[in-house]
Amino acid sequence: MRALTWQGTEKVSVETVPDPTIQLPTDAIVRITSTAICGSDLHLYRVLGPYIDKGDVLGHEPMGIVEAVGSAVTNLKVGDRVVVPFNISCGHCYMCQRGLQSQCETTQVTEYGSGAALFGYTKMYGQVPGGQAEYLRVPHADYGPIVIPDDGTPDDRWLFMSDIIPTAWQAVQYADVPEGGTLAVLGLGPVGQFAARIGKHLGYRVLAVDPEQVRRDLGSKHGIETYDLTKDVVAELVDRTDGRGPDGVVDAVGMEAHGNAVAGFAQRAAGLLPDALAQKAIETAGIDRLAALHAAIDLVRRGGTVSLSGVYGGMADPMPMMTLFDKQITVREGQCNVRRWVDDLLPLVSDPSDPLGTLDLTSHRVSLEDAPHMYEVFQKKQDGCVKVVLDPAMAAGSPVAA
Repeated sequence: MRALTWQGTEKVSVETVPDPTIQLPTDAIVRITSTAICGSDLHLYRVLGPYIDKGDVLGHEPMGIVEAVGSAVTNLKVGDRVVVPFNISCGHCYMCQRGLQSQCETTQVTEYGSGAALFGYTKMYGQVPGGQAEYLRVPHADYGPIVIPDDGTPDDRWLFMSDIIPTAWQAVQYADVPEGGTLAVLGLGPVGQFAARIGKHLGYRVLAVDPEQVRRDLGSKHGIETYDLTKDVVAELVDRTDGRGPDGVVDAVGMEAHGNAVAGFAQRAAGLLPDALAQKAIETAGIDRLAALHAAIDLVRRGGTVSLSGVYGGMADPMPMMTLFDKQITVREGQCNVRRWVDDLLPLVSDPSDPLGTLDLTSHRVSLEDAPHMYEVFQKKQDGCVKVVLDPAMAAGSPVAA
């Protein structure tokens, strides 16, 4: 089959690799019909290469058609249309039973002290071949995949249930905004877009910050109050919330935020070291650009909550502990527990009125073969790029606008 593979820092390519097969009775094989490039894939593209091997298949936002099932899989049948959550969880362990599927004890990567295994994501999370490919082996298919209607609705209505809609929903839930309160969202990439729209759907006043005009325009389309990223934006938003700040802030940016050239240099330097040295640097140093996180802490009102959905990777990042303590701020974070939120989200996603705007997020739909070029476009925010969806059935070189 053809699959998008990691070849080095800021270098990916589509290669022919062996087709996946059923290895365990709880496996399924899914033929991929749509698979997205996620913002966290860009961390692999640029920063986290020391934890990836050349030839690893990337991607963790897939959906498609079930082609084969193992003997222990009774909830799926060949021909089912499914969305595959990005984290791999068993559904029956202590953590899964408590709605913490991202901490699944069956798939935890104990070698690195990490949580549940993820598709297409580094040795720290299991090094499981990902979904930017023609086919995907799905472990624990007796629990994970979400069966959706095979009714002719476009994949984009459902695809984002694999990651970014549940991630945004969890981020907003963790922000703990009171009824009728104010939510701020830092970053209007794909997760930030959905977090802002979810906040609006739940009746909050939503303020969102992003440096890209095209992303602010997309947020404004959904009734979000949007602001450019300026040095005074925190003061402006505090002023617009009666001098207190919003009740909750979602940081939807993460480790590669704008605003810290030193940390940016540290990220690039770590990515160029031999793997063993780079891993040590990442695991013991503060390599994250913390501009978005520190802005969230400054922005949120006293007694409010900062919710982190952006990925951070440094183990010694400096934190303003005095401010956190003095302002009595709650901080919540973590990989999304996708399966926990499915019952809450499926009615919204399946609603013909599309209240979350799932059908207007994709800016580029391209062939799998065009994925290497689109990684660069997405990273550099070129061509109005907000979200890239790869279609393995599409011919290479097809028009890229969605």
